Amino acid sequence: MKAKNIFTLIFAAAALCAFSSGDDGSPATPPPTEPTDPTPQAKLPINISTSLVQLSGTRVTDYAFEAGDKIGLYVVNRTAEGAAQQLKPTGNHVDNMAFTYSGTWTPATPIYWLDDKTHADFYLYYPYRADMANVESMAVSLNADQSTEAAYKASDFLVGSATDVAPTEQAVSIASRHLMSQMLITLVPGNGFTDETLAAANVSVRINAAMTNATVSLASATVSPTGATSAITPLKTGEFSYKALIVPQEINAGNLITVTVDGRDFNLPRTISLESGHLYRCTVTLSKTSNGINVSIDRWQDDGVDYGGTAE
Repeated sequence: MKAKNIFTLIFAAAALCAFSSGDDGSPATPPPTEPTDPTPQAKLPINISTSLVQLSGTRVTDYAFEAGDKIGLYVVNRTAEGAAQQLKPTGNHVDNMAFTYSGTWTPATPIYWLDDKTHADFYLYYPYRADMANVESMAVSLNADQSTEAAYKASDFLVGSATDVAPTEQAVSIASRHLMSQMLITLVPGNGFTDETLAAANVSVRINAAMTNATVSLASATVSPTGATSAITPLKTGEFSYKALIVPQEINAGNLITVTVDGRDFNLPRTISLESGHLYRCTVTLSKTSNGINVSIDRWQDDGVDYGGTAE
């Protein structure tokens, strides 16, 4: 046999052995391959949008949020069974994340859903504060002097929630509402006054004996007045109009409103119960002859009822 044929036979035998597992000549099992990791799922970002439940009356911009406003957001994941879990100061899925408004809401840092299945509850509040130690009893203070736009705006407080929300690429819509009450005061010239004389007079207005401190529960969206009372100086919004934000409470201490015209006080003795998120309109008719004030009060919208009276 030629050398060339010998080498051919040797090569064929080696190839046959490579596909044989042993003495029985069965094919050998290929060596195991390492499993490949599945492609990781992209995180789903959380986006939000907001709306005001009540659109007439108080800040923010009295109708809507404006550029630069900042809210705080909490996100609480539900259990695997879909049950709600308690909102806590820390340890939630998202804790007090600051969002800033510029037409849309932008978080200080991006936040994401836990996964594509877990539902969550959302809680927001305005204005944002970095030091949030207690979400069940948040200390809130209103300015007693609200005579400037900045002081008035700083006295507003809103909360909102959206519950049992499924993970989504869309913005989560969170309805928010004012927790404080608002009082609108309009001065009207009566006997002894005209528009001209009242406009030329030195006029000041104050709301008496109102508590300006409160505690707020973010989860239940409730507010409770605390502390001592003081007089509130409202913001002048027009020639004869004023407005103030007040902690919801019952005011029952002598004069509700005092209007001072050129050093002379016109007082309104009245008890009033202020509710969260309601507007109270007071049309004050000043009369030199009766030294009286006629007042009508309505809520967020005019209910057609005259709550007025005369102060002696």
